[in-house]
Amino acid sequence: MSKHSDVVEWTGPTLVTPEPFHTIPWLLEDRVKRLPDAPLMEIKTQLGGNWRRLSAKQFAAEVKSVAAGFIGMGLQTGDRIAIMSRTCYEWTLLDIAALSAGLVVVPIYETDSAEQIGTILEDADPRIVITETIVLARLVRSVRQKGKNLQKILTIEDGALVLLVEAGRGVVLDTVDQRTKSLTADTLATIVYTSGTSGKPKGTCLTHGNFAHLVINGQKWMPEIAHIRSSRLLLFLPLAHVYARFLQLFQISGGGVLGHTPDTSNLLADLAKFRPTYILAVPRVLEKIYNAAEAKARSSRVGTVMFANAVKVAIAYSHALDTEDGPSRSLRAKRQLFERLVYRKITKLLGPNARWVISGGAPLGARLGHFFRGMGIPVLEGYGLTETTAPLAVNTPRLTKVGTVGPPIATITVKIAEDGEILLKGPSVFKGYHNLPEETKAAFTADGWFRSGDLGSLDMDGYLSITGRAKEIIVTAGGKNVVPSILEDSLRGHPLISQTMVVGDNKPFIAALVTLNAEMLPTWLRNHNLPQMDVSDAVRHPQVLAALERAIERANKQVSRAESIRKFKVLLTDFTVENGLLTPSMKVIRREVAKRFAAEIEDLYAGVKSPEKAQN
Repeated sequence: MSKHSDVVEWTGPTLVTPEPFHTIPWLLEDRVKRLPDAPLMEIKTQLGGNWRRLSAKQFAAEVKSVAAGFIGMGLQTGDRIAIMSRTCYEWTLLDIAALSAGLVVVPIYETDSAEQIGTILEDADPRIVITETIVLARLVRSVRQKGKNLQKILTIEDGALVLLVEAGRGVVLDTVDQRTKSLTADTLATIVYTSGTSGKPKGTCLTHGNFAHLVINGQKWMPEIAHIRSSRLLLFLPLAHVYARFLQLFQISGGGVLGHTPDTSNLLADLAKFRPTYILAVPRVLEKIYNAAEAKARSSRVGTVMFANAVKVAIAYSHALDTEDGPSRSLRAKRQLFERLVYRKITKLLGPNARWVISGGAPLGARLGHFFRGMGIPVLEGYGLTETTAPLAVNTPRLTKVGTVGPPIATITVKIAEDGEILLKGPSVFKGYHNLPEETKAAFTADGWFRSGDLGSLDMDGYLSITGRAKEIIVTAGGKNVVPSILEDSLRGHPLISQTMVVGDNKPFIAALVTLNAEMLPTWLRNHNLPQMDVSDAVRHPQVLAALERAIERANKQVSRAESIRKFKVLLTDFTVENGLLTPSMKVIRREVAKRFAAEIEDLYAGVKSPEKAQN
């Protein structure tokens, strides 16, 4: 038994036995058989912001006509196509159509640089690249020589779908059916390039079965979410990421409706009109909602006191839900009061029908989880990797422990190694990295367990907790092992802080780089009776620095003195996807931050002598 956990192994039940015919097109076919005329898609129109409905049967017909177009353009079974676009209906249509034609889909983030695009073109070698805009098409053309067999670059805004439908007019639709029927669960479906937070991105090869077996069992595992006809999901996270891609198929295979919104600047309006029943989000989105509500409340003394009490009541109510007796009469009455005064205004931002938020990509934090649950919107925190086709553990409406990432979902077995690393087996675990046999071999143990690279523990009920990333563990000059995520996750919850990265590898103590939240700064300054200033002035202002010091003191209470942050540096430059310091899933690219701010890191340790390394 591992010293890091109560139990060392836990398996989610197999609710539906994997079959060779379980493929991604089969998921759509099954939906059409069950609910042919019920709405499956709602597409936002250009004029008026209305939503046009498409039934499962109508969507399947569009899929078949685009699939015929790929065949008409001469693509053979197993050929690759790449999609570079924001999240939109066309992304989903192209994805399912290409897979139905027996092709392999390669996602490219619309934020990727020319160098990153070139790497993908060289490794995956797609025959066609479809971009959302003409600007993105130009970027692909600048490195098109990297793709040996790249023949066409099509653009959605320049009629790519019309061209495909035209190309398919001479193709007998039975040809599409033949391609689709030739697929099996073992057929390669997609090559998804990892975001590369600690090294060069690797092409993760995922099969039809990886997705289909996870989706089918997932519907049985948590039927309340997507299996019912009233289910509605509005996707806004990038479909180039496996997290959103899985949820896309999860919704298609269920009974409800899927929508897309590419422009997050209109997100609140789209949530209000589309009225999703559940929302896919990353913790940073939930932190922003909380921070914005708190900042607004702090505009008056009464508001400050009311919000603080509302938070305490929500958290207490959530904790009480886990007790045998449940919330007391007094606590229920307080919650009803704050429901009218505070909670309703916050939950309204998620849309009038929102019942759950599914959160992943980074740790949420128990306090925030209890707050949202106490307000009436449970956050179903989960955990997954590209290599596991996204979720491998998740809290469900029935099986929930706030602060954990839930139990292993159906079909997945989780084991905790002696050193605390999470090891995995199951039908959703990938087969290998594209063109990287040595890396593939290294990713698995001798007896076939996938090495996640994350550290964690299982409790006696089988709930998984994540304690850090093995590759990110910092070893100080004194020999102390430090998990940076514990400190970083706490700091990012402060309204002034946008991003942070803990440093100290082979250094005498732990320190941190911090960036300010430019969106929240004006409100914070106003609430603290300070004059308006930009980030360049705020990083030197004594009251701003004092607030950051207090945030660091609170974070330090979660760790030992040897692990605590002793010094910090506030940077003028935030970490963003655009400047290459964040991945599209909002993870800090540590090696890049360390390289770009090497001088600032060295300055934190200037004149400090390293201690002797601790003896084991």
